[in-house]
Amino acid sequence: MTAGPRRSIPATGRPWEDLKAELEAAKKDDFSWREGRMALYFYYLNEEVKRVQQEAYLSYWTENAMGQRAFPSMKKLEDEVIAMGLDLLHAPPEATATFTSGGTESILLAIKTARDWARATKGITEPNMVLPRTAHPAFDRAAEYFGVRAIRVPTTRNDFRADVAAMAERIDRDTILLLGSAPNYPFGVFDPIREIAALAEERGLWMHVDACVGGFLAPFVRRLGYDIPDFDFVIPGVTSISADLHKYGYAPKGASLMLLRDRALQQHQTFTFSGWERGTYASNTVQGTRAGGAVAAAWAVMNYLGQDGYTHWARVIMDTVETLTRGINAIPGLAVLEPHELCIFVYRSTDPALDIGLVAEAMTRRDWFVGRQAEPPGIHLHLNPVHAETAELYLADLAASVAEVREAGARARAAQPAGQTY
Repeated sequence: MTAGPRRSIPATGRPWEDLKAELEAAKKDDFSWREGRMALYFYYLNEEVKRVQQEAYLSYWTENAMGQRAFPSMKKLEDEVIAMGLDLLHAPPEATATFTSGGTESILLAIKTARDWARATKGITEPNMVLPRTAHPAFDRAAEYFGVRAIRVPTTRNDFRADVAAMAERIDRDTILLLGSAPNYPFGVFDPIREIAALAEERGLWMHVDACVGGFLAPFVRRLGYDIPDFDFVIPGVTSISADLHKYGYAPKGASLMLLRDRALQQHQTFTFSGWERGTYASNTVQGTRAGGAVAAAWAVMNYLGQDGYTHWARVIMDTVETLTRGINAIPGLAVLEPHELCIFVYRSTDPALDIGLVAEAMTRRDWFVGRQAEPPGIHLHLNPVHAETAELYLADLAASVAEVREAGARARAAQPAGQTY
């Protein structure tokens, strides 16, 4: 009989070797990220970089990044990570940033800061923000947490980008913020950031760019000659940016930056409290205690890879996108949805007799973790470098899955009584 889940701390301790074996055994039904069988939830280069991540993290495994007076080395490392991020995204000299636990926290902080800025400078007490429908759900989470109404606007029909004219129509006197994604997660295309930022400037609004996916990848893809639109602080109207270090910065989770064009805006981000015996408490993050290891590992990986390393891996990703999109389009009945940019794309069925949901199930049986797209129905891929090693196997299994679904459909039609329809 298999033991059920533990409900209490054991009466006596157990040897680490036993626990380690149990942890490894617990993973037996997990999909293999190391073998590239997942297209979300992980970002992996190789064992060499993983070792850098782990050893750097362990070197600061107990330090609290909140306690920078106690750990001045933490402040130095964090300041350098922030400076490198600001430089990459063309920030002006007066800019600043905050190291956070991930994209969701970066987005939460951006909305909280924009809300308090609008309250202080405009007297807005019932704020709203206007978003493309493709915006990440973290914006609605922020809306719920901070009392900001989220107004989602349909994207353009032909290219899935933010419809700037439609967004302009939804702005009212209580609007505080406009959003553009670089790229958006559902389709992997860049919103027209320059146009949204111009609209924000014209109306006196905060403009946030969600570059959680693209922030540490797009600049290096551009260096390879790809036509990547401007999306960062090079555009005058951009107020803040979220960019994840634990995606294409290849830092371990959780690590992200929330960047501000002007450090003077950070006064609206900072939480302070003095109504207790310990004196003033101040924090720029949602967290209190922060893992020092996350900061140290981000710093180590950025220095280990350097710009040449990031550019190399950007090329690997874009070559893999080309391999997979070309291969998928060569399978009868499938087509990659256009347009797509950078590292994300969706493919779907072009044959009414080929159910893409059944194709997804067949791929799952072949041990691929499948990301499903709801609108339009399809399969969503979000690539990182390890997928270069499995691209041809993926295509072979996809062709076999399509054939399996077609054969099953043919058998079902053959078994259907004459004249019967469903």
